[in-house]
Amino acid sequence: MGLFLPLGRYHPHGRGVDVSAPLRAYAAVTAAYWAFMLSDGALRMLVLLHFNGLGFTPVQLAWLFLLYELAGIVTNLAAGWIAARFGLAVTLWAGLLLQIAALIGLAQLDPGWTIALSVSFVMVVQGLSGIAKDLAKMSSKSAVKLLAPKGEVFGWVAALTGSKNAVKGLGFFLGAALLALVGFRGAVWGMAGVLALILGAVWAFMPAGLPMGSKEAKFSSVWSKDAKINRLSLARMFLFGARDVWFVVGIPVYFQAILSDGTPEGRRLAFFLIGGFMALWIIAYGAVQALAPRILNAKGRTEAEIVAKAIAWAGWLVPIPFALALAAWLAGTPAPWLSLVIVAGLLAFGFVFAVNSSVHSYLILAFAKEDRIAQDVGFYYMANAAGRLLGTLLSGVSFQVGGLPLCLATAGLMAALNWLAALRLRPIKP
Repeated sequence: MGLFLPLGRYHPHGRGVDVSAPLRAYAAVTAAYWAFMLSDGALRMLVLLHFNGLGFTPVQLAWLFLLYELAGIVTNLAAGWIAARFGLAVTLWAGLLLQIAALIGLAQLDPGWTIALSVSFVMVVQGLSGIAKDLAKMSSKSAVKLLAPKGEVFGWVAALTGSKNAVKGLGFFLGAALLALVGFRGAVWGMAGVLALILGAVWAFMPAGLPMGSKEAKFSSVWSKDAKINRLSLARMFLFGARDVWFVVGIPVYFQAILSDGTPEGRRLAFFLIGGFMALWIIAYGAVQALAPRILNAKGRTEAEIVAKAIAWAGWLVPIPFALALAAWLAGTPAPWLSLVIVAGLLAFGFVFAVNSSVHSYLILAFAKEDRIAQDVGFYYMANAAGRLLGTLLSGVSFQVGGLPLCLATAGLMAALNWLAALRLRPIKP
């Protein structure tokens, strides 16, 4: 189930593509997409750990990612129009080019710059990376409904999303390892070079005939008027806010503080341990996403039954971050038992979160209309990016104001809002 098939099947006017060389197309496009996600995860960890090591505060660290998430909101909102107007091959190439430009830009960062200038520069570069990521991923997400056999949409979208997150999880470890082994500048130049080679291969081996878009596509079509899609998008926003409140700044900074003794060797060890944990969490999250249809016993279920499961699993997520916040508050200061509780609790959070995320990804395809699938999916992922933006900002602010307890309690509040939004899906009829 590669990326070639969604690219080949989707076209705003129903026209297909030349599929005479499917294996060549599959190899070229899939390699580009997974390489991009690998670099995306690595870049995120590189930026976080590098600037935390330079003494940036949690709020300053959060600012580094805000434009990245804001760019994701804008790009996803326009995703359907971009795909319809310019074509899917063009947006894939554009995504790779922008990511290469972002990496080259980061390599120009001067340690002698002021903090304000450094933050502003990295924000702009991260914004380019955010646009690149969403240009590269949108085509495969929107086409699953058109591609998958009837009754198998949940399994197809779960497998695609889960494998993507597993690759991105490897990127988190790669970023931490590269930072420890070759330093910040060497890491970003190396990734830029690899992506440039992959872009050249995609350009050379991509078969002709991919849809080139239509000048008749209107930007106004990106706005959803479907109540079900709007309610699901609201739940999605709070769901990803609940994750990123602790994921972006709070937990990495907490673990770096307790794992590093301040020496170069101690910092390198902390980089590996933090990157390893974040990679493990993302990979496990992706694996659970892929298994979600089996976990939910979803085969043959009606849409209403899947909605009921979405509501139930949203409720089960709520107590986990609140329990972790209570443990951190009772501990007062970092302690070995607290670290073990946090690791176990975050793995449990990841399991329930992954099922929530996977069932959302199915429901958006179930709710979306075939004649505007890209627009509806783009609107939904705009809400996803908005949640990440909100979570990123609250991650830095809550950790700086109230430390780990407030950071985790804020994640619990966001999870509760996700559950309340999911409850509004109940009127949906099978």
